[in-house]
Amino acid sequence: MPDDLEIRALRYFVVVAEELHFSRAAQRLFIAQQALSRDIRRLEDRLGVRLLDRTTRRVELTPSGQRLLTRARELLSLHDLTVHELRGFAPSMTVDVVGPGLTPSLVLAGARRNSPELEFFVRFHTGTEAAVPLLQAERLDVTFGRHPGPAEGLRQRVVRYEPLAVLIPEGNPLAELPEIRLQELKGTGLCYRAGNHATPAWDQAVLQLLAPWGVDRTLAHPHVEGGADELAQHIRDRSSPILTMSTQPPVPGAVLRPVVDPVVLFPWAMIWRADLAHPALDALNAAVDELTAGNWLSIPDGAWLPEPEASARR
Repeated sequence: MPDDLEIRALRYFVVVAEELHFSRAAQRLFIAQQALSRDIRRLEDRLGVRLLDRTTRRVELTPSGQRLLTRARELLSLHDLTVHELRGFAPSMTVDVVGPGLTPSLVLAGARRNSPELEFFVRFHTGTEAAVPLLQAERLDVTFGRHPGPAEGLRQRVVRYEPLAVLIPEGNPLAELPEIRLQELKGTGLCYRAGNHATPAWDQAVLQLLAPWGVDRTLAHPHVEGGADELAQHIRDRSSPILTMSTQPPVPGAVLRPVVDPVVLFPWAMIWRADLAHPALDALNAAVDELTAGNWLSIPDGAWLPEPEASARR
């Protein structure tokens, strides 16, 4: 039928609408950019409306595109749920959120709030290095972290450029400041390996940041994992600031202050299996859309990002 819409075309359109960038959308879909552009134009021709305004610098949704995005997500969610029900699969999903209270937990909370009929099982695999093999072995559905680079059978999208903060022991003179200049942390015995966020990918990013200080990774202590109690003990034992995320939950005996001059950003990505078709994945993507409508993807002037993410933004 000439008016029928293909599920594949709708899925492609949703990814382009999420990325607003054909190259990144094509990478997520593991197809050629030319093929993606062709299929989107075919969808527009079939509907008889323009869905996207394209220039050499940006891609934007038209009013028709905005309307279709809402309906396309609903149709894809119903389609995927129907397929799973007919195949006898329960609508549950296993998600690695790295640690309690961090940015991935906020995404999961949004998905649960908007789709209470779906079931999410939470895991803490402390980073993509541990989680990606589980994704590829189909023992995990979705994880969060820095994108691990080329990995067969995976898709990803940027979720947030999260500002870093620092936990300052109470009584430390820096605790009186409303924000902490990065240079003020030099010589304080700054710890960067404490907290659930302190994954190997985090280490790599922070070592880039602190390289001018001559930080030697081989002299660093092991990762300190666990909740607020372990961090509180670490602060008592060392009396040193801890570099962390702005979403760091409260820690007894410490205050959280933003790092400035420069603002330091950590690039969170959501990563999942390329063959995963699941209403819970749609719910997670919808939650990301809601959260990134604020300032989650904004990069202040002069902000610092690690490589290769910084070069990818240029």
